[in-house]
Formats: sequence, structure tokens, C-alpha cells
Amino acid sequence: MPNPGEKAPPSDCSDPESMPCRPRRARQAQESHDGDVPSLCPPRLPASSPPQVLSMAELLETAQEVSRMTIAHEIVVNRDFRLQEINFSPNSLESRVKKTLHKAFWDSLKEQLSTSPPDYTHVIQLLREIKETILSLLLPRHSRLRNQIEEALDMELIRQEAEHGALDVPNLTTYILGTMAMLCAPVRDEEVQRLQGVKDPVQLLREIVRVLDLMKMDMVNFTIQSLRPHLQDHSVQYEQKKFQELLAKLPNSLDHTTEWLHKAAAEVSASSLSSPSHPEVHGSPVPLSLGAGSRSSAIPSPVSVLNQGYMNLLHWEPGTENYPETLLMDKARLQEVQLQVNQLTIIAAVLLVSSSVCGSALFSSPGFVDRLKRVTKALLEGLPHTRFQEALLDISNHVHQEVSECLLQLGYPAFTDDKSASLKGQIRSIAEEDNAVRSVIEQRIHSFLSLHLSPSAQNSRSLPKGLLPIQEELLEVGHRFGSMIHHNRQVYGPYYLGILKKVFPEPEAGIDSF
Repeated sequence: MPNPGEKAPPSDCSDPESMPCRPRRARQAQESHDGDVPSLCPPRLPASSPPQVLSMAELLETAQEVSRMTIAHEIVVNRDFRLQEINFSPNSLESRVKKTLHKAFWDSLKEQLSTSPPDYTHVIQLLREIKETILSLLLPRHSRLRNQIEEALDMELIRQEAEHGALDVPNLTTYILGTMAMLCAPVRDEEVQRLQGVKDPVQLLREIVRVLDLMKMDMVNFTIQSLRPHLQDHSVQYEQKKFQELLAKLPNSLDHTTEWLHKAAAEVSASSLSSPSHPEVHGSPVPLSLGAGSRSSAIPSPVSVLNQGYMNLLHWEPGTENYPETLLMDKARLQEVQLQVNQLTIIAAVLLVSSSVCGSALFSSPGFVDRLKRVTKALLEGLPHTRFQEALLDISNHVHQEVSECLLQLGYPAFTDDKSASLKGQIRSIAEEDNAVRSVIEQRIHSFLSLHLSPSAQNSRSLPKGLLPIQEELLEVGHRFGSMIHHNRQVYGPYYLGILKKVFPEPEAGIDSF
């Protein structure tokens, strides 16, 4: 198991107890056996009831459980998840308060050490905290080193030495730096070594505390990395168990999810009646069952309803509807996917319009399409869909400029004023919600993404016509979207099935699992 950092630890040590290597593995998390893991059968959903009143202690406990569940979920679905130090903006109230308190403490420490005889009150407090931090970095196999640290930083002895004016602070900091050098991740070697040259005792203690905080963060992130495979193996059962516990305390925790599925069911039913053989998701054809057996077109399958609900997330209007409780932990990620889909729709539409106006000769010119794509992508970066109209105004001008330069380089005649106006006008009209080109591209993108809702359909994920220029980005978005949905379906599928069996109570409309 690699150590948190950039370089590998030594392969062995002459004495792993007295001269410990840098930690190469984190503690193995014990598998929890508290309570039963929910069955994959649909759980019994609580009947609609008035909001339950919880005490303050119960609210705090519930908040902590949700926090733990969220962190575990984040570790599993986000491979880049890392704990990072909170950096407040320089002018924020938090930053000013923190700076004031720290300055007061270190100024007081400097003043205490300047008195005659020195006052070691703050020094003893710091040494105690430093010792506790170092001990927290040790692994269970470091028992001998733990004893050495306890002996070298014996707080009772340090207190007695301070009372008699015999406390040797430089000697203690030298020992602390040596221990930090043994325990730190390779990425911290340079910082620890630099501390050797700090002569001012107050500044040295301050820097030791700072670097130890970084080392604690390194250890936490190393532990997260080490535990990720274990959490991935048990994440579905863990999240189901925790959500069932939450549902027992708050029976209304599926209200918004129920509304979300009822809306999807109504849309699929309406689509089935209007076009039984080709149901659509906002104009995008989606396989009705994606794995379910053939059935009467009058009764949509629960799978098709759930898939419709998932696709509706790509059209979610913030503030207009309550987000499903079962998807709240992925809300930010799904909104990011939604933003990327909106941007890719505009990029593909701009390229399609430009191609129809400019012709194949210009579009086949090496690098031309890539330049248009880069320009469009750069001008859309970070913009919500509500600002696409102003972005397309700039995009139309830049695309026209690129076209004019390419025509000049290839020796073709420049566009007439009418043709230039047509190119700019068609690009700017993409901002309209009912624009035909935009609607076709959006339908094709959503149709492609809908195929990622089921792992069984992975072999049929052919790219629709007109999306080749955004193929790489679309495949990445599809993979992210599909991964989130697959995990969500595994965890909450039993709850979705329980809700949908109430929507479609007929026996032939039900299935045992998703």
C-alpha cells in the first residue's frame, strides 16, 4: 500500500519498532455488523404521516448520521475526493477572527519567553498538543516508537523542568523535528527539513504546528485512499442501512422522491398513449424497459418510469421543484452534468449550423473544426444556460472571424454581406429554446445518454449523427452520468420499486427488482 505522498517508502527497515518506516498502510476498517442490511426486496414504506417532532439531541444525531453517510458516499463515487484545509477569503470575518486570535496567542508566547525567568505556560500547552498530534499519526505497529515519544515528551517531567527553569526547548524541538522527518509523507520532506534552519523558538513552534496540521491531513487522505476499495465493496449495503434508519426517524423522507416518480410515470404514460412503440424522454427516444420483458404498451414498466425520472434530472430547473431526497448527495454532480450537456448541445449546434453555411470544403480544412470548437467552448465556459444568448452573440462574431481567415488562407472568396449575416443570425438563433437545430441536437444527445442508464445496453451506444465533433466529451459525460445512476439504482432501487408498485398496482405491471 503506497504512502500518502509522491514517493514510495523504503521496502524494509532494520528495526520496524525503534526505527519506523513511513506509514505504508492505514488501519483496516472493521466491517460493521450493527443491525441488518436491508433486503433487496422493496422495503415497507411508511404511510404518509404528519411531520415527526424530534428533540434537539435527535436532530443532532440525525445530522451526524447524514454527514457520515454523505462522506462515505463521496469517497466511493468521487475518486478525487480529498479533505483539504479550509482557506477563508482574506477579508472574511472568519479570516479576520482567526488571524486576530492566532496573533494574540503567538505574541503572548513570545512575551512569556522574554520574561526573566521565562514563563513556559503556553510552551507546555503547545508541547502537549504537538505530542498528541504526533501520536495520532502512528500506526498500531509503532508501539515501540509510541513508548519512546511518551518518554521523550513526558508532560509531567516537562512541567517540573519548567517550574525549576530547566526546560530545554531547543532540545525538545530537535527531537520533534526528527520524529516528524520519520513519519511525514515524502511530499513533506522539504518542509520538515526547512524547519531545521529556523532559529527563533516562537517561529519554529509555529511552523511545527502548521506542518503537523498538513501531516494530519495527509494521513486522513491516505486512510481514505486505503479504505476506498473496502467501502466500494460494501457501499450499497451501508447506504441502504443508513437510509432505512433515517426513514425510520423521518417517515416523510421520500415525499419529494415520490413526487419525482409520479411525474415521470405521468409522462411515460402520456408518451405511451401517443406513440406506444416509441416513447420519448423530452423528445428523445428511450427504450421503454431497458431489460424488462415485453409488455402491454398501455402500462409502462417501472424501469421505463425510473429512466424517465433520471433523464428529467437533465432538465431540472433550480428552485422550481424539490430535488428527490435519494439524489441529494449527487445533486451537485448531476447539475454539473446538466451544465455540460447544455454546453455540448450549443457547441454541436454551432458546428452544425456553421457546416451547413460554410460547406464541406471549408469544414474539411485541417484544424478548422477544432478551432471553432475551442472558441465556442471557451466562450461558454462557466456560463449557465440563462446566459447563452449573450454568449452566442460573441460566438457568432468569433466564428465569422475564423471563417473569414480560413477563406483567405485557402484562397476562396470572402462571404457576401448576406451570407455573413445569415451565418451570424443562424448561430444567434440557437439561443431560442424552440430552435430546430438546437432541439434536434438536444434530442440526439439525450437519446445517447439514455443508453448509459442500463449497463446491459452498453454495446448499443452508437453515436447519433452530427455528434462526432463532441464525441470525446460526450463519452466522458455519459460515463459519469451512467456511473452515478447505476450506483443510485443499486442503493435506492428497492424504495423506487415500492413507490412504483403503488403507482402501477396491477400485477402485470410490477417487477421484483431493477
